[in-house]
Amino acid sequence: MRTDSVKTKGRVLLLCGDPTGLQKQFQGEDLPLEQVRLRDYVSVDEIAPGWVCYYFGQRLEDFPYLGLLCDGAFPVHEGFVRRGGFEVAVSGKRHGIGSPREAGPYAERASGIRIVIAESFDPGYRLYCHSLGLLTSTDMTLVDRIRAGEAVPMAAFTEGLDPLTAEIVAVGGIFDFTRARLEGAAVIPVTRREPAPMTYGEKILARAARDGAGLGLPSVAPGDGLLVKADWRFSHETVTPLAVAMLRKGLGEGIPFSDPASILAFRDHLTFMGRFYTQDEGQPGLMEVARRIKKLQEEFCAANAIRLHGDASEGGCEGICHVLMAERYALPGQVIVGTDSHTSHSGALGALAFGVGAADIASAWVTGDVRITVPPTILVRLDGELGPGVCAKDLVLHLLTLPFFRDGHVRGHIIEYAGEALGALQIDERATLTNMAADFGAFAGVMVPDAETVRFVEERRGARIALEPWMASDPAAVYADRLVVDCSKVVPMVASPGFAGNGLPLDSLEEEVPVDIAYVGSCTGAKRADLQKVYDVVRWGLDRGLTVPLRVQFFIQLGSEDVRAHAEAQGWLAAFEEAGARILGPGCGACINAGPGVSTRADQVTISAINRNNPGRSGPGKVWLASPATVAASALRGAICGFGGLAGTP
Repeated sequence: MRTDSVKTKGRVLLLCGDPTGLQKQFQGEDLPLEQVRLRDYVSVDEIAPGWVCYYFGQRLEDFPYLGLLCDGAFPVHEGFVRRGGFEVAVSGKRHGIGSPREAGPYAERASGIRIVIAESFDPGYRLYCHSLGLLTSTDMTLVDRIRAGEAVPMAAFTEGLDPLTAEIVAVGGIFDFTRARLEGAAVIPVTRREPAPMTYGEKILARAARDGAGLGLPSVAPGDGLLVKADWRFSHETVTPLAVAMLRKGLGEGIPFSDPASILAFRDHLTFMGRFYTQDEGQPGLMEVARRIKKLQEEFCAANAIRLHGDASEGGCEGICHVLMAERYALPGQVIVGTDSHTSHSGALGALAFGVGAADIASAWVTGDVRITVPPTILVRLDGELGPGVCAKDLVLHLLTLPFFRDGHVRGHIIEYAGEALGALQIDERATLTNMAADFGAFAGVMVPDAETVRFVEERRGARIALEPWMASDPAAVYADRLVVDCSKVVPMVASPGFAGNGLPLDSLEEEVPVDIAYVGSCTGAKRADLQKVYDVVRWGLDRGLTVPLRVQFFIQLGSEDVRAHAEAQGWLAAFEEAGARILGPGCGACINAGPGVSTRADQVTISAINRNNPGRSGPGKVWLASPATVAASALRGAICGFGGLAGTP
């Protein structure tokens, strides 16, 4: 229901850095704002620790802020926020920072929090709040006004938003807005512009934008709020149950879906959890929750005629969602939305693919479209040629070291990759670049389709596609910024533990780093081209009598069953096993700390082809990131090295 002002009756919770201050508030005392040291950078992992994502629905009401770290202590326990009667939460800078996780704001909302006030917010977190009906503001003077019982104008929470997003916030979130649409009562603001030069990404959005009952606008520009028809909508099993719970609570049962044939579901994240899981974060029963997730997803897909890519007969799943989307579904010019920040993987084929939360995907199931504020675009020209042995992963790790990327300059933008270096990269390699746009904080990564795109689709699907004249950026298109990268200067890279941006040239390591685990896998490390590079290294080693030392565990997890079939036909799998590697069926596995390849002790060192090495991401040990080829060389050497270092092995 649309409202012009907001008045709360509940209490204000100040998320302070002093655990004693929090304890006083939970015991019923209200603290003056001016006497409190607010916590800055309250991360999504603190709002909702990783294990919270295994739960869905009302159970989340007891979980907000369980990971909040205050002077070395964790003072928030289950149910504290709900039982305290808090309706407003207040923190310092960049509330919600980190990898997007909708369970956080959902847990806040479920516990009774209606308003979050902070000095600043992470953009991804705030987008989820808009969909969930959780109001946000950076006006710290609202704290005293709310405590005084003042009705705060809705404009305080919609200031700076595009008209469409402002309307969604004002009516209570995406489900109230969707209900109004179904009833024919929604106000849908549309910005109509005269034709103007556009970037490739803007052209895709303009063609897919809702304009009344039809599709297509002459032009769009950054900041425009749109409803965009999605060609594909997909979710994986850790988000599907939450989306279902949201849908049932927000719109009720029995709501028909728009074009179920273009909705996909994947079971890829927890495929190996039943066989191997390192910890339950103090939450016994997670295995049972994981089994419930699997059952709910299967029942939901069967009831709604949704294609589920689930378990495979040879172990693992049919494929990681991003890998399968590229191999089987994505096409140039399409809009693809999925419940994962790495959905932009498919941008390698010239699709505009981006991640959305559970609320937005659930609404999209019903409407067939998704709301978006058109992002600005940055052009990254990859000039020159990558040198021998330098992979796309090395290029990504190099880019992450540049201030242009590292300092958040591309956050929330579309990255359009161009330049001569792309011509030498297969789609599988290009997908590593677009996939890890998420690790730059970008909205999406995209590439204008070319002859390699046509070749890839014909090879993988047996289909011949034609590129259309509009599929390119206009010469006069306006970019927020441009960057030229000399790829000839990129060298093999690694990223030291803690952050993918901790990149350094492989040959700059001053001391040898022994490894306990080597892992090739994930959406950025288990595609055909990735395994080809691994095979080249392993074959070279086998021909010289090199195998994996007994003290090293070497795991190779396949990206899909399609990849498995190809690798087996090429003889790669036999070579991997001969070298001492353990072959795993498709799945995300160690990349999300839920399968073989994770560390089990803090003193273990892993060299990994996954896309993130945040603390705890793949077990309690130290994770170094590298290209699949470098991982393979390190496995044979027993220490971090590239092919050059391996060639020098006695």
